[in-house]
Amino acid sequence: MLYDAYEVQRSLLTGASRLAGLGAGWLSNPANPFAYSSAGPLVSASLEVFAHAAAPRGKPKFGIDSVKIGRKSVAVREQTAVAKPFGNLKHFVKSGVAAGPPLVIVAPMSGHYATLLRGTVERLLPKQDVYITDWADAKLVPSSKGRFDLDDYIDYVIEFLDHVGQTTGQRPHLLAVCQPSVPAFAATAIMAANKDQWRPATLTMMGGPIDTREAPTAVNTLATQRPHSWFQQNVIATVPMIYAGAGRKVYPGFLQLAGFMTMNLGSHLISHWEMFKHLVVGDDEGADATRDFYDEYRSVCDMTAEFYLQTVDVVFQRHLLPKGKLKHRGKLVDPTAIRDTAILAIEGERDDISGIGQTKAGLTLATKLAPAKKQYLMAKDVGHYGIFNGRKWREMIAPAVEAFIAKNG
Repeated sequence: MLYDAYEVQRSLLTGASRLAGLGAGWLSNPANPFAYSSAGPLVSASLEVFAHAAAPRGKPKFGIDSVKIGRKSVAVREQTAVAKPFGNLKHFVKSGVAAGPPLVIVAPMSGHYATLLRGTVERLLPKQDVYITDWADAKLVPSSKGRFDLDDYIDYVIEFLDHVGQTTGQRPHLLAVCQPSVPAFAATAIMAANKDQWRPATLTMMGGPIDTREAPTAVNTLATQRPHSWFQQNVIATVPMIYAGAGRKVYPGFLQLAGFMTMNLGSHLISHWEMFKHLVVGDDEGADATRDFYDEYRSVCDMTAEFYLQTVDVVFQRHLLPKGKLKHRGKLVDPTAIRDTAILAIEGERDDISGIGQTKAGLTLATKLAPAKKQYLMAKDVGHYGIFNGRKWREMIAPAVEAFIAKNG
């Protein structure tokens, strides 16, 4: 019923959004005398802000067709390196230049599409041969494709690393942004224990919940204040018949988005107020910055119920990885097996999703890894989103990642 109610609301808002958009266009048309009145720009701006907020959003595109290397613009084409039911491995191929060290970026499966890391990819492309996990929207995966849980996630990461290693003939580098830090760390440990030829040369974890007992945030507190049964009963829904994944149990993306919006409601309201003021004075460029951010931020997808519930249980409630009790396919994951994969832990000083110390805990767990292979970066004045996007990512964090990869390649 939850998903059906949402779909009804979405249909209504879609129609209202289109009407509001038409109204905004009519009120701002130079041929309309009302556009020159004092009330015209105010009403037009109000309608445009509402139209944008209520508009339906699909999966965004990466849209990266070139990259600047030095003074030269190099063409980039996007191709699917590995296709799987619950996610593909995308490869950004540069034309006419050396590819660089292979880097697999593991995007979060947390309600947003991999395109949330567009800025991450763009910044690393000049020096790295970039691949990224492009997770599927669970509501579009037919039930006949089976389950997808944390064990499957780890298997996907291992398969992707093996593919890149076999294709390039080099041990790939691995970068996990936020949520995938745990499965990426586990995959690294498993490959090391199995002496996999293509185990990652480096592992970079950015704002990840390795040990959520460290500096708990509001996200961590929510997960621990409620029993596991509460999440099963209150946030899991059934995909409606209108989608390919009809009948699949999922944690809907719209619930995840609602949670994040509620956490920082004040800042979101201020952002839309600023967008309104830009539109009133005709500053379309200023308004576009807010539009672009929310076009990406509000584009959400569903997660399988089993993956979401297992993550809540294993990572946020029982803390199995830092306790040495995490299992993959029934076998303990052994962090001490990591001996030649250099690890970089990056945290944001103002991260309100993964608190300070949660990612750094990964360095402590790898007890058999030489200190020279461990590195930690505290990004000053950086929040969660700023760890992997924006000016400080481009100018302060990315250079540290590049230097780390070059040093340990």
